[in-house]
Amino acid sequence: METYAIHKGAMIAPRKARMTLDLIRGKNIKEATSILLTTNTKASRLIKKVLDSAVANAVNNLGLVEDKLYISTAYINEGPTLKRSKIASRGSVDRRDKRTSHIYIEVSDGSSVKEG
Repeated sequence: METYAIHKGAMIAPRKARMTLDLIRGKNIKEATSILLTTNTKASRLIKKVLDSAVANAVNNLGLVEDKLYISTAYINEGPTLKRSKIASRGSVDRRDKRTSHIYIEVSDGSSVKEG
């Protein structure tokens, strides 16, 4: 059975966050948590919050055991871009794009739900 958590509008560029997410994709929860705790980036702090939320959803809502969970799906999509301007040389104006991300993490225990 699977459950997920999403953080929409995270204030980090998707390119930067994907590098950290690639480290934990497919790993079990304890190993992924220890990797995120030892990685000193803003992305690791944001991803850890989403991972903790997905694990809490699995344990509290579905009654799954935390030790058997692993990350089945994890990806980061591009969110809305905030356009800001800054004065550049010779009185001209430069546009600065502040990129945001949508972080999606799905955890599973490997068993499937039988319908019927």
